[in-house]
Amino acid sequence: MAEERAAAHRARLAPYVDPHLARRSARIKHPVHDFLFEYYSFRPAQLLRWTPGAEVLPEAKRDLVAGLHRLLTATAAREGNFGCFGMHEWAMVYRSAEVGTRHPVALRLGAEATDTVVESHRIQCSHFDAFRFFTPPAIGLNTLTPTAANRPAFEQPACLHGTMDLYKHAFRMAGLICSDLIADAFELAWDVRILDMRAAPYDMTGTVLDPTGEIWTPVRVETAEGKAEYAATQRLFAERARPIRAALIAECERLLAT
Repeated sequence: MAEERAAAHRARLAPYVDPHLARRSARIKHPVHDFLFEYYSFRPAQLLRWTPGAEVLPEAKRDLVAGLHRLLTATAAREGNFGCFGMHEWAMVYRSAEVGTRHPVALRLGAEATDTVVESHRIQCSHFDAFRFFTPPAIGLNTLTPTAANRPAFEQPACLHGTMDLYKHAFRMAGLICSDLIADAFELAWDVRILDMRAAPYDMTGTVLDPTGEIWTPVRVETAEGKAEYAATQRLFAERARPIRAALIAECERLLAT
């Protein structure tokens, strides 16, 4: 049975992992998908490995699991903010003509028009790991002050980066929880990442998305129609995230009780 579940796990994730490995071997970068394999520290071989989880929590992991439990429960208890419209990615390139950009990709509207979009919106990023990449001129535009130390006070369930981080929280408990839950979180993070980059200010025309072969198209969040599309999809992702977050909380509580 374990061998069958391991094979099913590998088959489930191969359509995401195998194209990445082929591109990596050919030294080809992907502006959307590389993020989940490079920004996050879980390597493809680790992701493809299936384990059933552990019955007892090693004492050395207790602080980690307790910290994840605090963050996850605080996030689950908070109302989602569906009015950010992905402006975190725009704030990362604000006044890029002066400070440069993080990615070697052209801006869809150009630098000046991109700056105007940022200046015409209320920036309310609650996620520190997005906020820390704001350009220096954009930092003061954010209405919130998330830090590495106060994540439980700011994380909220509509945040795309917070939702992607469910994958990080899951793989940090690899070996302690069933790998099926890690795969659930990974697949959600994959889809969220695509929206994150569709709503970003970059022009990724011609980019092909795995595993469907769909061609990248922008969500034009600078328009009313784009905002509506972004918020509607954000709500769908928040609903998909709810049971995964609940399962991670339950796993934390199970382990902490041992």
